[in-house]
Amino acid sequence: MRYSAILWDLDGTIVDSAPGITATLAWTFERLGMPIPSPTEMLAWVGPPLLDAFRELAGLDETDARAALALYRERYRAVGVFEATPYPGVPELLRELHADGVPTSLATSKPESLARAILGREGLLDEIDVITGASEDERRSAKADVVALALERLREHGADTSRPVLIGDRHHDVEGAAANGVPTIVVAWGYGAPEESAGAIAIAQDVDDLGRELAFTRVE
Repeated sequence: MRYSAILWDLDGTIVDSAPGITATLAWTFERLGMPIPSPTEMLAWVGPPLLDAFRELAGLDETDARAALALYRERYRAVGVFEATPYPGVPELLRELHADGVPTSLATSKPESLARAILGREGLLDEIDVITGASEDERRSAKADVVALALERLREHGADTSRPVLIGDRHHDVEGAAANGVPTIVVAWGYGAPEESAGAIAIAQDVDDLGRELAFTRVE
């Protein structure tokens, strides 16, 4: 049984965006006069909503977190967005699914404008039916809210959302999808630690494995 619709996370799933994100974070911390986390520590920032990360990981209050996010966006829009690269084989899989008529939506906590810039640069905008992400002010950034909107937009697009699945790499993906009754396939090439796949229906070790899961895994 094939899935009736597929939702895709972006960072750590379609593209390796860590170089641009971590470099921009280091630039931001330097401008703020704050200690720069280690490269390993900064990987925890890749994927979740950045406004939350500035509050929860950097310990900033709401006002300072929003100021830090604005500073971060300044460099990321100019430089960091162009430092993301697709994972090998993923663009080909997206094109195969699109050619096969499988409805797809992006479901990312990255603002939609930045997601569009990355996908457009890689020639992938036309391979995904609906682009759904965080609002520009990140008031809509929680994965559960993004998934809910992605499903709504897919239905408006005429898609059957009775058997959806989300492809992601972090526990935020698993939990946000589950809040909407959507199962998750976790990709092993992303940024999540092994324990973050808890609750996923499958773990795809590589793109071929993901293709098999999408074609043959049953939704109970």
